[in-house]
Amino acid sequence: MPLIILIVSLIALKYFEIGPFAGISWWWIAGLMAVAFIWFEFLERMLGLDKRKAHEAIEKTRQERVKKTFDNHKGRGR
Repeated sequence: MPLIILIVSLIALKYFEIGPFAGISWWWIAGLMAVAFIWFEFLERMLGLDKRKAHEAIEKTRQERVKKTFDNHKGRGR
């Protein structure tokens, strides 16, 4: 995500010609876009980061459901 924020910021700074960013080439920004594309399409999948995030979200939901179920049973037992 920080890479995407960097790219959007550079595009805005280059487009509005702010400071030293007015002189950089569009190729630098295009290069960063290519790096982001390669990261999100290939490297993240190869490293399993996309599935790990989804797995963590599912596990968190499951733990909340289990906690809620046990809390309900404790209230009935009294």
